[in-house]
This record gives sequence, C-alpha cells and structure tokens, in this order.
Amino acid sequence: MENQPTSSNFIRNIMIDDLKEGKVDQIITRFPPEPNGYLHIGHAKSIVINFELADEFKGKTNLRFDDTNPLKEDIEYVESIKEDVKWLGFEWDGLFFASDYFEEMYNRAVLLIKKGKAYVDDLSAEEIRETRGTLTEPGKESPYRNRTVEENLDLFERMRKGEFQDGQKVLRAKIDMASPNINLRDPVLYRIVHATHHNTGDKWCIYPMYDFAHPLGDAIEGVTHSLCTVEFEDHRPLYDWVIRECEMEHVSRQYEFGRLNLTNTVMSKRKLKQLVDEKHVDGWDDPRMPTISGLRRRGYTPEAIRNFVRELGVTKGSGIVDYKMLEHFIREDLKLKAPRTMAVLRPLKVVITNYPEDQVEMLEAEINPENPEMGMRQIPFSREIYIEQDDFMENPPAKYFRLFPGNEVRLKHAYFIKCNEVIKDENGNVVELHCTYDPETRSGTGFTGRKVKGTIHWVDAKHALPAEFRLYDSLILDEKGEDGQSFLENVNPNSFEIVIGFVEPNMKEAKPQDKFQFFRHGYFNVDPKFTTDEQLVFNLIVSLKSSFEIPK
Repeated sequence: MENQPTSSNFIRNIMIDDLKEGKVDQIITRFPPEPNGYLHIGHAKSIVINFELADEFKGKTNLRFDDTNPLKEDIEYVESIKEDVKWLGFEWDGLFFASDYFEEMYNRAVLLIKKGKAYVDDLSAEEIRETRGTLTEPGKESPYRNRTVEENLDLFERMRKGEFQDGQKVLRAKIDMASPNINLRDPVLYRIVHATHHNTGDKWCIYPMYDFAHPLGDAIEGVTHSLCTVEFEDHRPLYDWVIRECEMEHVSRQYEFGRLNLTNTVMSKRKLKQLVDEKHVDGWDDPRMPTISGLRRRGYTPEAIRNFVRELGVTKGSGIVDYKMLEHFIREDLKLKAPRTMAVLRPLKVVITNYPEDQVEMLEAEINPENPEMGMRQIPFSREIYIEQDDFMENPPAKYFRLFPGNEVRLKHAYFIKCNEVIKDENGNVVELHCTYDPETRSGTGFTGRKVKGTIHWVDAKHALPAEFRLYDSLILDEKGEDGQSFLENVNPNSFEIVIGFVEPNMKEAKPQDKFQFFRHGYFNVDPKFTTDEQLVFNLIVSLKSSFEIPK
C-alpha cells in the first residue's frame, strides 16, 4: 500500500521521543482482536492507527488473536478478521494467537503464586462481584485469600488437570482489595472452562482472562507501544502490574486513544451479534451493518475508510461522529473512479409515437464527465423507453419541471420529448405515456432553438437489462446509536427496500463489487452475495448529495 504521511498526534510524538531518547530501537505495534465476532468500522480506526504509525517509523505490526474464551470464539471469525485487515490494505509482520502462549502464561501464573501474588479462590463469580466493593467503598477480602503457597500451587495444578467443574475455582491476583481502582481489587486471572478451543483443541480446561493474557502477549512479542481505546485506561495499572510481577524481560507500554462512535448505528460486537442472531439483518455482512464486511459488500472502498480514519485523527476524545462524514469520503473516492450510467428503479413505460418503429440508434455519452480519460459509451435508443415513475405527474404543483401532460423535457443524452397522452389501467393507475420527440434536439448537435427546464434519465425498453436494486437507510433511528435505553427499539423498520427496474445494456459485463454512479440516484455496488449470471443485484452505497462538510 502507498505510504501515507501521518498527521501529528500525541502517540506519534511519544514514539518520536522514545526513538530519540533510545528507549526503543524499533517501533512494534499490534492489532489484537478477540475472534468472537466480525470487525467493524471502529476496529478499522485501530487497524489504520497501529499499522500506519509503525509503518511511518519503519517498524512492525503484528496481528494477534486474543483467543482466551473458547465459548465465544470461532475459526470463522479468525478468517474474516484476516480477510478484513488485508482488504483494508495492510500486511502484518507476525501472525500470532494468545493461545500460542498458554504454556508460558501458565508458568507466569505459577510464578505469581510462588511470590505470594496470586491465590486460588473458591468464591463463585457472583460472590466475587458482591465482595468487590464500589467506587466509594473498599472490597472485602476472600476467606481463601491467605491460602499457603503450597496449597495454591496444588489447587492450580489440579485445576489444569480438570479435577474441578466450571466456576468451581478461579485464580485471582493478590493486589489490594481497598484500591481506588476496582481493576486492582484481586482480579481473576484464570477460570475453568471445559470447552474445545479452536486452536488448542482439548489441551486446556483453564483459560487466562483477557487482562492477564493481553499484557503477557505484548511482552512476549516485544510490543513497544500497545495502543488501545480509552475504556482500557483504568486497566493500565493492572497491565503494568502483570508485566512487572510476572518478571517479563520486555516491558510493553499501553497508550489509549478515543474510540470511534458513529451516529445511527451500533458499535458493540455483542449488539451486532444480537442483530445477526435474531435476524434483524441477513448476516454480519448485511450492507446496513457497520462491519467491515458489511461496508465492503455495500460498496465502500478501503481507500475511503482509510481516509475517513485519517481525517478523524488520534485524540483522547471519544465523541460521536456523524455517519454523513463516512459517506462524504466514499463520495470523494468514487467521483473520479465510478462510471456514470443510467438506471430506472421504478419504471414507467413511454412510447415515442413519432419515432420509427424498427429504428434503433446509438447515442454517445461520457463514461465519467469528471474523468474524461475514461472515454465514451454507446447507449441504444428506440421507440419505447422506461423513465422513473417519479419523473411524471398528471397534475403537478408549481415549479415542477419534469414530465406532465403538454410539457416538454430533455431525455439525458438524447432528445426533447413532449407528453401527449396518459394511459391508465382499470384502477386509474398511470401505466404508460405517449409522447413525441423532436429529431432536431439530439444531444451534442448544438441545438439552441428553445430551452427546457427539466432533464430526466431513461433506459431503452428493448435493450435494457432487468436488475434488482437494494436501497438502504440508517440501521438505527436514534442519532446517538447504541446509547438509547434499548437499541432494538430504535432499529429502523424502513432501513431496507428492494425494487425491480432496469439498467443500460452496457452493464451486461458488470461483476460483483463493480461500482457505478446511476444518474440522479447515487452510487451503487454490484452485490457479491446475490448477483448471478442471470440476475444483477445492486446495493445503494450512498446518495449523490449531502449537506455535510468537513470542518476546517
């Protein structure tokens, strides 16, 4: 991927100082997802920050799966995460799993026990929560806190051998039950889980907690700057405690930046999984989802996502970003790339009564007027065409400049037509228009005889290709996204609509993930999931216009 200059930010400045002062010889970062769901746009921010900062300083970035919970993790998620990182344009230097280090982590836990820094506790998870205390009251020490080193070593080894049931015992750090930081009140380091792990199979029945495994994984890999979002700031003292008390040779440092929150969507893997499991969407890659796979299927490009993240910058703040800002960047990316073409989503038949019945002529149009190097395309035109239903009104209001009885409009790239007769069905619905055309008004001939105020798009009825159009709106009605009382109450019941229409015949060769701008409608992507050789399916990526502007 083309190297991009990184804008100045506090983490970048820390890296510059650490290199200048000789604290580190090389910058090593990591992207550490838990394989318990698909990545979303918030993870994209972390990916871009970790990879691009390391790349700027000719450092390294590892991809490490923090796979410490076999009950929620799956190889499907592992493969999807690898695909998403590559699609965004990044290559990792090392591919690791926390489970690769389980033996090392077990040995470090044994070291803590020998030092009197960890103990086996028989309290249940609920009892541990009840005795942890509050922000204003200290926690209560477990009655098992003062077991001897020998007893703890024996119990921990028996936990590993599978002698106890799930939840019967845990290993806890012995730190300070009166600490003002609740994360230091004897946090659980290991729990018993009799479940098959996607990477280690049935070798283990005890698994390290994330707050224990994560710092150890960083230290083992020699990570210099462990970058995470601000909700982990209160966990940093525990991160430092684990590395220090486990006597790790390398000391990694944690730094926090603001997480990404978008309006009109949810950014919690738990909630996204709920949407999938309860079939509010048709999978993790549903184009309404903020997942990277969903954005990819909808038609977003990696360039647009990277540019969006770069514009956000790296700060401590975690404000809510308007979804329109993300849409701005896909428009900017596609405006010079996407071929222009015409599509009629809700067709209304027009018969041009004075056009020769057997004649077909080819009209010429730019593929992209903003990028002339893309060349020209040929459009067939004949006696019968389709226009949009919305481009005709039998009794229009004032200042309606499209087609109505007696009015004349220009057909884009073609001729002026005038509506003479309206054909209706037995229920009074308009089903066909009879119009005449003026052969002197062909586009490109320099005709200046008279002006018309309206230009509408069309497709030739004889040659157009049938297509399905999937139209998307905000997934969540509440602009605060997931901050409402129940996010399911705010799921938009009108976020998805399918319409059947037609596209120009030049779309016959369109392939999945090809992107186009349909005149007056917006940018569309050929859906990779439902498109077949017999059926073209297009996803609306984004409409053409927005009032959003990037703040200066």
